[in-house]
Amino acid sequence: MLDTFTRQFIKTAGAEILVRSAGVGEPLVLLHGYPQTGVMWSRVASQLANDFFVVCPDLRGYGDSSKPDAGLNHEMYSKRAMAQDIIDVMQNLGFNEFFVAGHDRGGRVAHRLALDHPKSIKRICVMDIVPTLHMFDHTDQNFATGYYHWFFLIQGEDLPERMIGANPEYYLRMKLGQWSGPEAIFDPQAISEYVRCFSDPRTIHSTCEDYRAAAGIDLDHDRVDQGDKIKCPLLALWGDQGFIHKNFDVLSVWKEYAATVSGEALNCGHFLPEERPDEVIESLTRFFV
Repeated sequence: MLDTFTRQFIKTAGAEILVRSAGVGEPLVLLHGYPQTGVMWSRVASQLANDFFVVCPDLRGYGDSSKPDAGLNHEMYSKRAMAQDIIDVMQNLGFNEFFVAGHDRGGRVAHRLALDHPKSIKRICVMDIVPTLHMFDHTDQNFATGYYHWFFLIQGEDLPERMIGANPEYYLRMKLGQWSGPEAIFDPQAISEYVRCFSDPRTIHSTCEDYRAAAGIDLDHDRVDQGDKIKCPLLALWGDQGFIHKNFDVLSVWKEYAATVSGEALNCGHFLPEERPDEVIESLTRFFV
């Protein structure tokens, strides 16, 4: 579980972020999704560290990173605030420019990084997402059914917190099962780590705040930037057994948001780095080297 990685806490403008890092070469930040932690990269990070200086943070509100109060309009969990954490972390480590790959929520943070800090992001990979604004603007019954959690988690405090908190391990395992492909096998150590972190009521609340921000202040930011395309090259990867593949023309959508887009579907569900680690390593190495 990234045992060979250096583990440290780095203070940012609004949080304290747990960071795992190792390797040599150009810096590559790997950002995890919901309801996980940076441990989700365990099957790919060590191999990537042969070619890159790999940084695996826990996003604010997740894992062992701090859980600040949400603030006005959930602004402390906006993707802008979470992206600033990553800038602060990388500057603390001595880097002003870096590569970034984000899965799920981490992909949304990566998207905001590329918009707010274009001089810092050299290349970006997003995994199994299309932009938040596009998804909300194209909501229909199918979307609301498949991604019901987007609408459940944004309900007012503390309805989802109490419902998830009644049995957080069940909820977490159900999400992993629903979103993964039928052949997915998760590392038991990773599952134990996810359960440990997600069983903390503060984590449940903070991750709800992430989604509340996405349905409010993040959309405000995205609408202001609508039409401003990401300038650096973007790689989109997604699972051909998942919701995104079945409901969106992924490359066509991203071409509306980024100037240079490439990508492909992998034979898996939502959790690409855990379901198809070898293919993720190959794709990222080819794109970032």
